Amino acid sequence: MKQFLFIFCTAIFITACSPKPYSETNKSYKKQVKQFATNFKTYPLNDSVGLPFANQFVGTTNLSMRRPNFIVIHHTAQNSCDQTLKTFTLPRTAVSSHYVICREGTVYHMLNDLLRAHHAGVSKWGNATDLNSSSIGIEIDNNGSEPFSEMQMNSLLLLLERLKKTYSIPTANFVGHADVAPGRKVDPSRQFSWKQLADKGFGHWYDTTNVEVPNDFNALQALRNIGYNTSNTKNAIQSYKIHFTPQDTTNFLTNGDRKILFELSKKY
Repeated sequence: MKQFLFIFCTAIFITACSPKPYSETNKSYKKQVKQFATNFKTYPLNDSVGLPFANQFVGTTNLSMRRPNFIVIHHTAQNSCDQTLKTFTLPRTAVSSHYVICREGTVYHMLNDLLRAHHAGVSKWGNATDLNSSSIGIEIDNNGSEPFSEMQMNSLLLLLERLKKTYSIPTANFVGHADVAPGRKVDPSRQFSWKQLADKGFGHWYDTTNVEVPNDFNALQALRNIGYNTSNTKNAIQSYKIHFTPQDTTNFLTNGDRKILFELSKKY
């Protein structure tokens, strides 16, 4: 019994003393967050633009934290969760995400939801630009050419449910990186099931049964109404097909696409 207790206590001691792989980057995170907190507490507010501000500071009583209004889903395009976590903790990469979901379903929450992650880059959805400033980024561990695991999708659905409820995110505002950056990004890949998400209320889907498209229907205008940036038509169509008709790799709209877009346009 004594020998067992000695081994047990030794194991606990070794575990407690073993180095944590992200201890240094965690310190950097805490340092940056503390600096943000210091900036928030600055009183009176600093003159940032050189205008003739009044001498007396009057702080409003009506304020709140900014809230995310979009969810942008990515695949990592890397081969392991560890590889992605390392990428997101190297200052030189300048990329990050709020959440990373590993193949076995583990979720890493890497950044407070109210802070701005560097995940979307140059982006546009409808009238919203700079999606980094208004969205939560979720990276799914996937190299882009493999199926998404059931455990990943289960964790994703639970996470999306919490985020939608917490921040009152509209159903239409669950999008992919390819949606907001057509021609530049293709994630999450064509193997990602957007219908599975839409069935749970995270994004819209379609049913073209008995749909008849009016002769004057403008499919490109429907793409714009949904949210796609159509400044480059082929890129916009490609991103739409990655999301809604992943089996179709062409970059032109078919009669089937016109039915889908007509049906979707009623929901946006």
